[in-house]
This record gives sequence, C-alpha cells and structure tokens, in this order.
Amino acid sequence: MTLSRQSNAASNPGLAAALQSARASYLERNPKSHAAYSKATESLPGGGTRTTLVVDPFPLMIESGKGSEITDVDGHTYKDFLSDYTSGLYGKSNPVLLEAISKALAQGLQFGAHTPHEARFAAGLVARFPSMDLVRFANSGTEANMLALTTALKHTGRSKVVVFDGAYHGSLLCHFHTGDKGMPEGVVRAPFDFVIAPYNDIDGVKALLGPIKADVGAIIVEPMLGAGGCVPAEPQFLRDLRDYSTEIGSVLIFDEVQTSRLSPGGRQALLGITPDMTTVGKFFGGGFAFGAFGGKREIMDMFDIRKPGAISHGGTFNNSPLTMVAGATALEHLLTPEALERLNNLGDHMRDALNAAFKTTNAPFFAKGLGSINQLYCTLPAEDRDAAMEVLFFMLLEKGYWVSQRGTLALNFENSAEEVDGFVAAAVEAAGRVAAAAKSH
Repeated sequence: MTLSRQSNAASNPGLAAALQSARASYLERNPKSHAAYSKATESLPGGGTRTTLVVDPFPLMIESGKGSEITDVDGHTYKDFLSDYTSGLYGKSNPVLLEAISKALAQGLQFGAHTPHEARFAAGLVARFPSMDLVRFANSGTEANMLALTTALKHTGRSKVVVFDGAYHGSLLCHFHTGDKGMPEGVVRAPFDFVIAPYNDIDGVKALLGPIKADVGAIIVEPMLGAGGCVPAEPQFLRDLRDYSTEIGSVLIFDEVQTSRLSPGGRQALLGITPDMTTVGKFFGGGFAFGAFGGKREIMDMFDIRKPGAISHGGTFNNSPLTMVAGATALEHLLTPEALERLNNLGDHMRDALNAAFKTTNAPFFAKGLGSINQLYCTLPAEDRDAAMEVLFFMLLEKGYWVSQRGTLALNFENSAEEVDGFVAAAVEAAGRVAAAAKSH
C-alpha cells in the first residue's frame, strides 16, 4: 500500500518516457478533478482523509455511481473493478438495499436505543460463521480487530500479539514485515506487544514462538493476505496454526474482513477450520461503516453486562439503525450462496484468463488471489515495477476501467461476464504496451 504521494521513478528510459506521457495525458483529461483536489488540500492534509486512495499525481474525484459504474467530475465513466477494496460488493445502486434504507430513513435516524434489527443482524452473522457463538458490532474492520485483540488478551491474561509478515488488519494494525526493527517509517500502530511471524511457515512460527509461548495471548491471521498482495494462506498452514494455538493456550483470530466474501461463512467455512474468534467488516454493513467481532461463548460472555466484572464496550454508532437494517437486508437477500459462488467463479475465470493471456503474449505481469479478490503483479526488475504498475493503471483508466494504482482487483455483484472479458482484453493490451515501452530502449 502506498503510504505517501511520491513519484515512481523508472531506471528504464522507455518506461520512464511512457510514465511521463501517461501522467501528462491524465492531467489533460481530468482538469476538474485536479482543481477539486487542489481545493481539497486547503483543508485536508494531502487533500484527503484515506491514505489508501492516494494516487500520483492526484486522485480522480467521483461524482456519482450506478450499477457497476462510477462517473467522475470530468464526466468520464468507468467500470468498477476495485469495488472500494472489496467493500462495494453490491455495486452502487442495488434496489433491494436502497428500498430498505429508504424505509429505515423514514422511520428516523439515531435513537440512542436498541432496535429489533440489531438482534436480527447479529443472528444472521452467527448463523453463518462456525466460530461465532456471539457477536459484537463496531464501526470498521480496524475497530473490530482492535477489540478482538484486546478481548483475547483480557481472556488469556497474556501480553503478546502474533501477526504475520505482510499483514494488514486496519489503519492502526498495518504493514507488518519480518525484519522490522522498530516502527517502519510512515506507519502509526496501536501499541500492542507485537511479534511478527512468517506467513505460510508453521515451522518458522513454532521456532519463533517456542521460547515465548506462555506470553502469547492472541494470534491474528488473514486467511488470505489482502493489502499484502492477495497471497492465500495454505490450508495446511491454517490447520497447523489452529492446532498450535490450542497447544499453547492462545486465542486464534481469523481476520475475514476481506475473505468473508469467498463463501457465506468465509474461508473458514470453505476449509472447515474454526478459529476462536473472527472479525468482519466492509460489505457486511450494506454500504455503511461497519465492523464486527465474534467468537466462542466463553470469550464473548465477558461482554455480558448481566454478569459481574463484565467488559464495557460503548460506541454511538455500533448499532446505528440504518446500518442494522442495511446489513440484515444484505445478509437475508443478497449474500446468498448462489450469488457468492457466481461472483467467485467469475473472479477465478478472470484471474485464469489474465494469466493465460499474459503468458501467451509474454507480458511482464501476473495475477494472484482467490475468487473475486485479486492482485496484479509486475515481473520487471524491481526498480521498474512501481512505474510499470502506474502506467498500466493510467492506461486502464483511459480504457474505462477503475482499479487501484497498486493493482488491486475486486469484483462486485453488478460486474457481468461480458465486463470481465472486456477488462481482460483491455488489461492484456495495456500490459503489451507497457512491455513494448520497456523494450524500446
């Protein structure tokens, strides 16, 4: 993930020229976005309030969206192949959600009280995830992970939190890499006592944790690294991690904020592995800010206010009526096994088609991921990869496809098979142009 706005340099002269040309064309095509961004820098540091959305030299400003498309302030329309980094699962204007939200709006905004929809939503989540006996709501995946970790440490009475190389668990639990000595530049993390372990390497995990296992209170893992590059965890690694967590008495947490879209019960249900706790967020809010953490009854019962010594957990918008209605409606009517299977099959098809075409054309790219969540990679020399990805990004925008500058791809329910095939053709053509530029000098 980009942490700051900085120009990507390329050592290859042809690629450097292509990047300069792409940026110039981008500026020429988007004067209103440029002006809006410049205005934003007067009141927002760096012109925004979400580092994930940073684009060099400036981001496009979006005016509207419908179905699978978004339109910027300069009037350009794009097929959305990013889906707000997996959270925009339903597209921009799902009629079922819009109707439910409109009815909820008519009934009133914040009540400062419980509503029946809170329990309705909770029951739907508990029914889907094997690891959730009880669940609590929050306002983001970051909050859910923070609360899950503090709960696990409270439950075990231990101090250390194990994370994995490449992990991203939210804005305050981000960018972990083995070999880090102190805090990486540009990162602010919550002050947990972190231990960074190797991903997909159970022997390495055991060697690292063996001497300190009595202090390990929580092990949190993404069943597929999300911001870390869409790297799937090996099923056996997750099974071994489940066994080892039990052996050392640590709480195992699956961060399924992204991978929960791989099946109705997330990747844990696909693999038949039950962690002690699970966190979710993003699309489960039906388009509103949302996070949730749940787990074994013996852990989650610590929040039962009817019992002595219960943990206090407040939050004005934890049970926001609009979010409760939207989330419950999405669970009951949109997040069906059939819809998720279709979408993930479409994502698998897209990844396979991209990789086959890149191989056939000798383009220096490949895709990695699972189902509807994927990441594009560049195979050029390391010093040229960022520039190549940026050129590819600009070329795809010109062809009308919205992706992230770092190459993240996430499908939504509104994407059709025809759109996916069109995207594959556009990506392969753009990749060929990047390859030609890199070979031109």
